[in-house]
Amino acid sequence: MKQVRILWVDDEIDLLKPHVIFLESKDFHVDTATNGHDAIELVKEQYFDIIFLDENMPGLTGLETLSEIKRIKDNIPVVMITKSEEEDIMDEAIGAKMTDYLIKPVNPKQILHTIKKNIDQKRLVSQQTTSAYQTEFAKIGMEINASYSFEEWKNIYKKLVYWELELVDSEDSAMKDVLQMQKNEANNEFVRFVKKNYLKWFQEDEDDRPMLSPDIFKQKVFPLLNKGQKVFVLIIDNLRFDHWRVLSGMFSEYFMIEDEDMYCSILPTATMYARNAIFAGMMPADIEKNYPQYWLNDDEEGGKNLKEIELFEKQLERKRMDVKFQFEKVTNLNSRKVSETIANISNNDLSIMVFNFVDMISHSRTEMDIIKELAGDERAYRSLIKSWFQHSSLYELIKELAQQRVKLILTTDHGTIRVNNAIKVIGERNTNTNLRYKVGRNLNYNPKEVFEVVKPKQAGLPTPSVSSSYIFAMKEDFFAYPNNYNYFSSYYKDSFQHGGISLEEMLIPVVKMTPKG
Repeated sequence: MKQVRILWVDDEIDLLKPHVIFLESKDFHVDTATNGHDAIELVKEQYFDIIFLDENMPGLTGLETLSEIKRIKDNIPVVMITKSEEEDIMDEAIGAKMTDYLIKPVNPKQILHTIKKNIDQKRLVSQQTTSAYQTEFAKIGMEINASYSFEEWKNIYKKLVYWELELVDSEDSAMKDVLQMQKNEANNEFVRFVKKNYLKWFQEDEDDRPMLSPDIFKQKVFPLLNKGQKVFVLIIDNLRFDHWRVLSGMFSEYFMIEDEDMYCSILPTATMYARNAIFAGMMPADIEKNYPQYWLNDDEEGGKNLKEIELFEKQLERKRMDVKFQFEKVTNLNSRKVSETIANISNNDLSIMVFNFVDMISHSRTEMDIIKELAGDERAYRSLIKSWFQHSSLYELIKELAQQRVKLILTTDHGTIRVNNAIKVIGERNTNTNLRYKVGRNLNYNPKEVFEVVKPKQAGLPTPSVSSSYIFAMKEDFFAYPNNYNYFSSYYKDSFQHGGISLEEMLIPVVKMTPKG
């Protein structure tokens, strides 16, 4: 462990010699200065882990010195040592980014405690978090091996996401590897669960299956409308549960989170299937059968999600619901649209907004080196999404929504997974291009490597031709054709894809919130 370097600035530093000797006996390196100018020069020339700064010094004051230090090196913790707790002095010090303060006379134990609090806190928290996960590891492993219901899988995935976010700043890389290993094990077992149960869900009564994409409005939105409440539905395309968790703190500043739930995206976990199912309130096969004018198969030309308003209107008709609603699909929400959306809320029972930015980040990461650099791993990917949201007009809209008497339902259509393993598949010319699922005739593949649906109607899926079948990639796999196999295997490896079977793609958030105001 590296030696902690301390700078102590006080015009009466000679009187503090016993304190300096005490710190050096604890193996700290201590430099001293008797005035602000010398302190600033030392900060320019050397690295310090923490600075103790006297507030009342002749010449350059403590506050002036603090401001200059922060201008040079903003991230150094600075502890102000003062003779008084006068409010105006404290306000100035806090405004100048003081980390902590002590009141004279100080004793060595106070100094030691302050050092530990401001320097060792991250390390101590990391150690405690690692220890806590070690305790939970065996318990989670047992739950993974004994999970037979969708509710149990939701709880397991919540725990894995919790520990992934808790360990994100841990210095223990070995423990992160252990967690990744446990996530892989969970995905292995979840795939088995889906392969065993997915087709059964469509043979059972709707009340006996997990909540799926077509059930979202029926179970989460319509009951609120029936109670006379105004509802705002925000669908952020491609938003995983861990993404929601890193955004949830910003939402909770303005909203009470009443119900944080997960539902199961249908297969394929792709926008044209899952989101159309959400708005239609029915599976894609039923959309194709009942509203063929609103459905295009993978091999047909044209946009696949251009009829969401019409599909939603049909769902309202079937439910005999007289609902006045507004619908917006946006990729670049500007301030004008924010004000228009807010103004229209009072005129409508229901407001729906589809926001595609997270999906754009996912696809851009594959195609643009700079996005790949910014979102190099899961942690960076989450950080990029959080940074985007924090500075987006969507966040401004959320703040404005908090002033309205409206229930907010946040959800998504599917998640995404970082793929690493290419598997070979052969298809005809009109086979679709998605890397996580294929639909077509005469598909050639290893049945052990995929989840195959040879009778699409059993999975609620359209049948483009009589002999069409679907196959789905599992865990971190993706499909590549034998032609140029090595190139495509390398090009798409480590990219974020969706359409297949994994916890990340299928177990996705649906959250109900109420404005705090």
